[in-house]
Amino acid sequence: MSNLGQNFLKLIDLGSPGLGVEDVVIAAHLRELAGTLAEELVEVLRKKNGTYIFHSALHIFPAQTSSNSVGLDEWNDNKGWRSEYGDLADGCLFFSEDLFGSQFCIKSNAIWSFDPETAEMQFIGKNFDAWAKEVLDDYRVLTGQPLALAWQQSHGALPAGKRLVPKVPFVCGGAFELSNLILMDAERGMRLRGQLASQIRDLPDGTKIRFVIE
Repeated sequence: MSNLGQNFLKLIDLGSPGLGVEDVVIAAHLRELAGTLAEELVEVLRKKNGTYIFHSALHIFPAQTSSNSVGLDEWNDNKGWRSEYGDLADGCLFFSEDLFGSQFCIKSNAIWSFDPETAEMQFIGKNFDAWAKEVLDDYRVLTGQPLALAWQQSHGALPAGKRLVPKVPFVCGGAFELSNLILMDAERGMRLRGQLASQIRDLPDGTKIRFVIE
């Protein structure tokens, strides 16, 4: 009998087939980051080991990297994109991302959103079912689904491992429009914005900055 709530079960049923291998193994250091939600995270991934939902706008990572998706193990590697954020990403276990690479993570025994451009975090819920309820109730905003659908109607399926990254960052006034989005490797997109977040963390509001994607 699953202990997962009805909201999460409804959300996961909307997704693609699992992206990872059948055996779900969460490394000890990731379990530590997950805190009291560690066992629930394992149950989540045993239910479906990674998936794409809402026209691939929402991506839940499998436990380990596979041919279909980067896994929690690699995505949370401190030597990967997290290194660009320094202490801004401390204590976070990133388990999902939206169309633009905005992250969902576990921190302090709860689930939060993580803005890749500023590293600002917003409380979502106390567990995966609460998170799923928020996503289901406001999926157009929380996942970017309308733009995912619009992009795919013009370009075809969104490739695995790719996200739509704003040319002009949203924090700099960039528009939530296809004309402002570029297809990019998910990790590269996070590295670029990690550099941005680290540089603007102590700047007062209204400071002019220059951000270039080459």
